[in-house]
Parts: sequence; structure tokens; C-alpha cells
Amino acid sequence: MDTLEQERQIIQKIISEYAQIPYAHGEIERHTVFDRDCDRYLLMIVGWEGVSQVHGCIIHVEIIDGKIWIHRDGTEDGIASELLEAGIPKERIVLGFKSPRMRKHTGFAVA
Repeated sequence: MDTLEQERQIIQKIISEYAQIPYAHGEIERHTVFDRDCDRYLLMIVGWEGVSQVHGCIIHVEIIDGKIWIHRDGTEDGIASELLEAGIPKERIVLGFKSPRMRKHTGFAVA
């Protein structure tokens, strides 16, 4: 199996595991969105908490030019650490939610 396919599977596994974590409040569903053709992977939440609609993106990851870009990470511990534990090196992970000026101080890839 090639590296790109392995990374796709790792990302999908991590997001799928987060999708299994139930919310304590409201009637909120979790939806995984895996667009393998464009290499975009998301975890969305949709539902109701009382009379308020809940709709948002918890995780948004893309594979761009051979690097894994984390655009949104609403998890408690951060999925970058899980990607590292799965064997993906820091220099292949971009913390896209950090400003380009701050990325150089993270120890991860800058772009």
C-alpha cells in the first residue's frame, strides 16, 4: 500500500473514532464526510440543543501537495498528536488553523 493510501486510511480512522463519541446535551448527530477524490475529510455536527440549531465542523483535514493540512481541530487533545502516533512525521503535517507567521514556531510543517 502506498503512503497516500495509508494516510487516507489513518485520517478516516481517526475521524471515525471521534464520530463515535456521543454528545452529552441535545439531539446532535455526527456526520463524517470523506471526499477521497479531492482528499477532504470532515467531521460535522448537526442537530438541536433545545430550540437552538447546532451545525458545525469539528474536524477538517485535507491532503494538499503531499502534506496533511489540519484546517479545523475542535478536539480536546488535538488530532495532530494522533497523526504522529500513527507514524506520520511532523514535517508532513501542517497546522493550517495557525497563521502562516506562527507555523514556523510549532515544530510542524509550515506549508
